[in-house]
Amino acid sequence: MRNVTVAATQMSCDWHVQDNIDKAEQLVRAAHAKGAQIILLQELFERCYFCQKQRYEYLTFATPLEDNPAVAHFQALAAELNVVLPISFYERHNNAFYNSIAIIDADGRNLGLYRKSHIPDGPGYSEKFYFTPGDTGFKVWKTAYANIGVGICWDQWYPECARAMALMGAELLFYPTAIGSEPQDDSLDSRDHWQRVQCGHAGANLTPLIASNRIGRETEGDSAITFYGSSFIADETGAKVAELDRTETGIITHTFDLDALAHKRHSWGVFRDRRTDLFSPILTKDGVTR
Repeated sequence: MRNVTVAATQMSCDWHVQDNIDKAEQLVRAAHAKGAQIILLQELFERCYFCQKQRYEYLTFATPLEDNPAVAHFQALAAELNVVLPISFYERHNNAFYNSIAIIDADGRNLGLYRKSHIPDGPGYSEKFYFTPGDTGFKVWKTAYANIGVGICWDQWYPECARAMALMGAELLFYPTAIGSEPQDDSLDSRDHWQRVQCGHAGANLTPLIASNRIGRETEGDSAITFYGSSFIADETGAKVAELDRTETGIITHTFDLDALAHKRHSWGVFRDRRTDLFSPILTKDGVTR
């Protein structure tokens, strides 16, 4: 057996960066106390979700990787606790601005960056104003405990993202997120849809999936989003094995036997039987024209 214990966390955020870092540290320590070895924090947890409105002054939140306070803080904490921490942050690299995640290994080393590939745009979620589409491509990292793939929020709606990471050897899939109500229509609630899509990724790839979302109501002028939490862990069949509710601050954990999962993936043959010669429509916008 090759067991690994994972954790999802969720919390509300405010505009005070250090307060949010401190709150996130408390959750990491609590997850570690329950045996977690890979712990997921939510998307852009350093401050409120600033993408509700297009404000040029918010572009100043972006920092180079080496200057980001959350990355530096959690590198030290990862080394102290011997845990793996994917850390989401707003990255500036020259004239490009990315929604990025640094993969911090259990010894505190930064294994590299993933930059969010799919950038949404809509009422309350004006991310195309703030973020350059990522240029890293999908990636998988060999950490101290498992080979992990990490997508970011809107990436989680694309089966191609999860499949690519699974094909590259990901044993676990992680998705930090910031999603909630729709400011233009309070009657819309995507929570169940959001969970089902990701559970489908887990089941289709026979690979567990861990998702962390934020909670709380955040207001920006005449726009407001109530983030619906509901962070969860799904097993290799797509079944939810742990879940937080819409409002609670907290952690959930689950232990997976990676060797048993590898055996099950091989037994099902879903990767063996793929017909890549028939997949050319996926590489087009309209199903026809490349």
